[in-house]
Amino acid sequence: MEQVFVLGLDPGLSRCGYCVLDASVRSARAVALGVFRTRAGDAVPERLAELLTDFRSLLGEFTPSVMAVERVLFQTNVRTAMGVGQASGVLMAEAAGRGISIVEYSPNEVKSAVAGDGSASKEQVAAMVQRLLDLAAPPRPADAADAAAVALTHVAFATTTGAA
Repeated sequence: MEQVFVLGLDPGLSRCGYCVLDASVRSARAVALGVFRTRAGDAVPERLAELLTDFRSLLGEFTPSVMAVERVLFQTNVRTAMGVGQASGVLMAEAAGRGISIVEYSPNEVKSAVAGDGSASKEQVAAMVQRLLDLAAPPRPADAADAAAVALTHVAFATTTGAA
């Protein structure tokens, strides 16, 4: 059976969570899970370039058929929202340029799919990610757990809708 990789992203400029799931097995398993980090003191263009370099390295190791991204619906801090939007845009453009399908899920869709409750706490989501991926501990930092939750959400939706 051919491996099918699903890439989940929790975009951010300081910390960008990522998770690559092997979705070709009966129970999806994480083959890469972590966080790309950039230094807050660096200029935004350099930080975006560093993030893109790290992302390209990940895509060089795994070729996902789909990239699932957590969509930001509301952010009280405009500066944070801008960084998330910039990071998300750069990574989506790179993925799209490589022919990777991109889907976006709202935070409530992710929480509902993974924890069964659209208002679940970050701790509840991390605990369910740990359980669903059979990890020894919840992924840390939370950005990695969130990325895994987004990937798991896509696997759940793809299973129920027949999408890839």
